Amino acid sequence: MTTSQTFLRTAHSDDVDRITDLHTLARTAYYQGGGVSDQSGDRTVLCAEREGELVGILAMGPPCEADVEVTTVGQLYQIHVRPGMWGQGIGSYLHAAFVQFLRDTSLAAGVLEAWERNSRAQAFYARHGWKPDGHHRPGPGNANYVRMRLSLDPEVQPGRGGQLASEPGARGRC
Repeated sequence: MTTSQTFLRTAHSDDVDRITDLHTLARTAYYQGGGVSDQSGDRTVLCAEREGELVGILAMGPPCEADVEVTTVGQLYQIHVRPGMWGQGIGSYLHAAFVQFLRDTSLAAGVLEAWERNSRAQAFYARHGWKPDGHHRPGPGNANYVRMRLSLDPEVQPGRGGQLASEPGARGRC
């Protein structure tokens, strides 16, 4: 399938159960059943749908950490793609929406946290230009969260990172 069959829309309150189900499936796939909870915060959530099925979610907003400049940086709290749908471009589509969010809000950079044992997510973000910034904090399973940063090049359009073979799992704590 191509991403042209996938569309994004703003999440609504009646999506909560489907978002929770997808979130749980995706996190279980990469944490392998480890218990992790999310905190809510001031964020924008987008849903990716394909043929009426919720196949991905994106949450983004202001940075959580005090050392990140809120006037120039936005945070990608999480991208989750339904397991079984990985490798179909949905994560790239959601990532492009995050980059567009940064551009639309005149932010020069993005930050996210990826669990250090989630090499699939880290590779996905690295292919999109993200780099570890040296900050980390404790995470589940005696493994850290690694903070990554994306600096926008004003000449590059969102979504121009090539086709990817895997889907991400960023983890925000806001």
